[in-house]
Amino acid sequence: MSTEEKNVRLPWFGFPKILPYMKPYQKTIIAMIFLGIIASLIDSIYPLFNAYALNHFIALQTTDTMTAFIILFLALLAFQVWINYLSVYWCGLCEMKIDQDLRNASFRHLQTLSFSYFNQNNVGYIHARVMSDTAKIGEMASWRLMDLVWNISYLIFMVIVMFRTNVRLSLGVIALMPIIILITLFFQNRLIRYNRDIREANSRITSDFNEGITGIRSIKTLVIEPGMNKDFRRDTGLMYDTSLKAGRCSGAFHSLYSLLSSTVLALVLWRGGLLTQQGLMNFGTLSIFMTYALQMIDPLQRIVATIAQLIAIQVNIERFCRLMDTRSDVADSPEVVARYGDTFHPKKENWEPLYGTIDFEDVSFHYPDGEEMVLEHFSLHVPQGTNIAIVGETGAGKSTLVNLVCRFYEPTSGRILIDGVDARQRSQLWLHSHIGYVLQSPHLFSGTVRQNLRYGRPEATDEEILQALKLVHADFVLEKMDKGLDSEVGEGGDLLSTGEKQLLCFARAILADPSILILDEATASIDTMTEKAIQDAIATVIRGRTSFVIAHRLSTIVDADEILVVRDGKIVERGRHAQLMQKGGYYYRLYTQQYGDLLIDQIRA
Repeated sequence: MSTEEKNVRLPWFGFPKILPYMKPYQKTIIAMIFLGIIASLIDSIYPLFNAYALNHFIALQTTDTMTAFIILFLALLAFQVWINYLSVYWCGLCEMKIDQDLRNASFRHLQTLSFSYFNQNNVGYIHARVMSDTAKIGEMASWRLMDLVWNISYLIFMVIVMFRTNVRLSLGVIALMPIIILITLFFQNRLIRYNRDIREANSRITSDFNEGITGIRSIKTLVIEPGMNKDFRRDTGLMYDTSLKAGRCSGAFHSLYSLLSSTVLALVLWRGGLLTQQGLMNFGTLSIFMTYALQMIDPLQRIVATIAQLIAIQVNIERFCRLMDTRSDVADSPEVVARYGDTFHPKKENWEPLYGTIDFEDVSFHYPDGEEMVLEHFSLHVPQGTNIAIVGETGAGKSTLVNLVCRFYEPTSGRILIDGVDARQRSQLWLHSHIGYVLQSPHLFSGTVRQNLRYGRPEATDEEILQALKLVHADFVLEKMDKGLDSEVGEGGDLLSTGEKQLLCFARAILADPSILILDEATASIDTMTEKAIQDAIATVIRGRTSFVIAHRLSTIVDADEILVVRDGKIVERGRHAQLMQKGGYYYRLYTQQYGDLLIDQIRA
């Protein structure tokens, strides 16, 4: 059982938070509730037909009014069928509409959050908020609400009919209700706990299975099959034990449920039989109580079960609302939104051109989930068209600078100027639309080559796409594919090699014709020969553009206008390649570790 589920106590505190998502469909919900009440009323009066048939047709042995009786009964039955159809249709419609709105709202909100949120929350957690939690809430706002209304109204109508028929016998039946409710609550609470434990065990089994499949190469090379099998057997055994306990509890509950039904029926037969024998009750009235005695426990049990489900759904509501209440660490001010628009409603007519001059003015920064300063009082002037290289060991923090340039994070103090204007005075979308970013781990979207490249510039023609591919020497990738630009790349680009994906990502960035180009170890997944060709293309592409190149292979950045050397999250050296080599410092040691023999040859020459 999760901590969030354990902490839920109050049954209704979360519902007001989702009322805005139900409000557009309030007329349908009200109609749905009204039909549920009518349907329960019809169900509650069916025993009256049985009583009339016993008292009139059988006891009096007459067929008078038989035709009218049958017509009325069939008309009521047809009316109920129509009501049930509308109820089911409107319940399903409400569920789908509310579910759709919740998912659209949550996904839309996710697009506005900064990188820190995705760094702190894994994909599985976010996926559960958008898919599982919204589905539970949609179900609650439709089917569970309808179940609750129907069962409560049905129970009320039954009690009204019983009291109008015979008060003394009704009191005897009603007296058993508290006992039935207490027993139902006792078993329901235990079944909820068992079911939560089963879901937790099932999650572990799914995780084990996923790791056993996706990590099969590592499992075989590390020879850890026995350990993986042991863990899987442990988790399946835990699920078996928990399911067995749940089955025993459910079996005991249903057995007791049958006993209670029989007890109520026996009470009705005993007391009703005596009253009938004394002439104080007819057989038709006794049949009404017998029918209600058999049916009364079911709505009670369903009411308790539905309330328990509504309480459990509080977890889903709170998690969904926590997502929607999350505010981005990086957000445009109301004044900026008013002038430039937001992510989904850009006012491009007000966008200024971006040339690419960047200034760091006394910038200090630490990540939102940390306290140690990554940058302290850092200043840097990057004229338009400058090529900045950022180098350092793995994990040294090389991406921090470009994350700040892109406004994926805001400086803790100081400011960053774009073309002489504080970046916070322009919209994020304006900035991002002028940046081309090629990541170390290439990512393609499901679809065709053409669709993927047009993410860089939707209006690009096929000729421009082919030109971009040729510029980065990726045209050979297209030649290998049967359908050319219409070839599918697979989910995440799985139909291509890592190097081929990287080339297409590079072409996509070039096609956008960005003012600022960022290459985050973009050639790390490409073979040496292809890398040399791409380096020649880069030299052409970055001309006139401001560029930041994060590089592990130092030979690729020796011609950079300025090299920033990062160590332990801080910039320890800066300058051109020759200057840094003459210093004989940290950069010199990094370079000699990679190219010691080549360096000796250069010195001798």
